Amino acid sequence: MGKKISLTTLLRELKTKRRRKKLVFTNGCFDILHAGHVRYLKKAKSLGDILVVGLNTDKSVRKIKGPKRPINTEADRAEVLSALLSVDYVVPFGDDTPIKLIEKIRPDILVKGADWKKGSIVGEDLLKSYGGKVRRITLAKGRSTTDVIKNIKKL
Repeated sequence: MGKKISLTTLLRELKTKRRRKKLVFTNGCFDILHAGHVRYLKKAKSLGDILVVGLNTDKSVRKIKGPKRPINTEADRAEVLSALLSVDYVVPFGDDTPIKLIEKIRPDILVKGADWKKGSIVGEDLLKSYGGKVRRITLAKGRSTTDVIKNIKKL
């Protein structure tokens, strides 16, 4: 089975795989995958045993980033993420936030970039309510999809 799966299939798989294992969850657009993303996902995986990445659908990326995004399609973004050793599962979602995924998956650890302030991370209160942890990972300086796009436009 591939790494890109539906939430229903993920929940079924996690029933057996999750025993005595820490489940880590993060989410994002991951539009033009770069070294900053790779480092971030590798660090997220190091915090537990199973890393689930919630991937924004094309429609939700357009809503968040604007009509010219994403650069890469959902299928392509999922394929690239799935090729990373650190990523165990990729689950697309089309909601404004990943809260429904977080509620259903109930990760042990929720990971976001350190650019997110404490108290503003979607799902933070939920995780704290059942003993889960929220971890913020320092982002690689000068490494962002926006920076990549700016550099391409300079060519």
